[in-house]
Amino acid sequence: MTYRDAGVDIDAGDELVERIKPIVRRTQRPEVLAGIGGFGALVELPEGRWRRPVLVSGTDGVGTKLRLAIDTGRHDTIGIDLVAMCANDVAVQGAEPLFFLDYYATGKLRVEVAQTVITGIAEGCLRAGCALVGGETAEMPGMYHGEDYDLAGFCVGVVEKDGIIDGRSITPGDVVLGLASSGPHSNGYSLIRRLVATAGADAATQVEGRALFDRLLEPTRIYTRSMLALARTLPVRGFAHITGGGITDNIPRVLPEGCEVSLERAAWPRDPVFDWLQQAGRIEDAEMYRTFNCGLGMVAVVAASDADRALETLRAGGEQASIIGTVRAGSAGVLIR
Repeated sequence: MTYRDAGVDIDAGDELVERIKPIVRRTQRPEVLAGIGGFGALVELPEGRWRRPVLVSGTDGVGTKLRLAIDTGRHDTIGIDLVAMCANDVAVQGAEPLFFLDYYATGKLRVEVAQTVITGIAEGCLRAGCALVGGETAEMPGMYHGEDYDLAGFCVGVVEKDGIIDGRSITPGDVVLGLASSGPHSNGYSLIRRLVATAGADAATQVEGRALFDRLLEPTRIYTRSMLALARTLPVRGFAHITGGGITDNIPRVLPEGCEVSLERAAWPRDPVFDWLQQAGRIEDAEMYRTFNCGLGMVAVVAASDADRALETLRAGGEQASIIGTVRAGSAGVLIR
């Protein structure tokens, strides 16, 4: 017997590596000394660029949004989601994403599908400004069934020690800025898929002139370049990536003791897909705000005197940004009016 008889095709794995080499090459940064093909990727920190560099790392997946992508046969953007979930987290602390690695696991390796997914990962790395330096493709018959596959991502960034953004400088009177999301991003999809099934929605279902599945599979927006540009322009006091736990659970993660935020719901745009989801499940507002980003993908906190300049910088970077609330003394976390 051979390994192929047991369901593992080493030749398919080798073919995939050769196919993705030119795709990966597009993402490289000067710091990369050795990327895919070796046992480990080599990335240096150039002398002189950082005085006291601190490495910031993050890992994540895309949750059950992957199930929706597999079921609809749409594999081209789920890799962007994977990078976004990791790189946005790293940038929250003011770090510049340096490099990214992925883990792709499946029961039977389909080279075309894997290449499509990794092409999306490379596109996400280009948007985030980081290099795709390696990864792992695991073919594991008996662990995954049919055409299923799973994804995980790993991102490392760097920030000056005295430039770390951790929310400790946030004080009452500061202004909260909201950066619009591109949809539900990669959170809440276990509930979303149940709502789709309950409503009997399919590929033909429209939400205000656009296919529901197009709205649900819109890739997570990558904010890293805009966030870093803002941090270079003025002293950002805090960032919050609105992921699992929604608005009400993520913003308090960067608030110091004794501070709460008051948000005005009408101050930011919200994709109509959230209205469809809320109506389909008769979901209460509090549950919406704790499950979904509800139109906010990233939040920044700045001094009131810096708010106008912050908006100008974010909008110049292509963000749909607005003032959505203020910080005040209290312990209520997040209040939304």
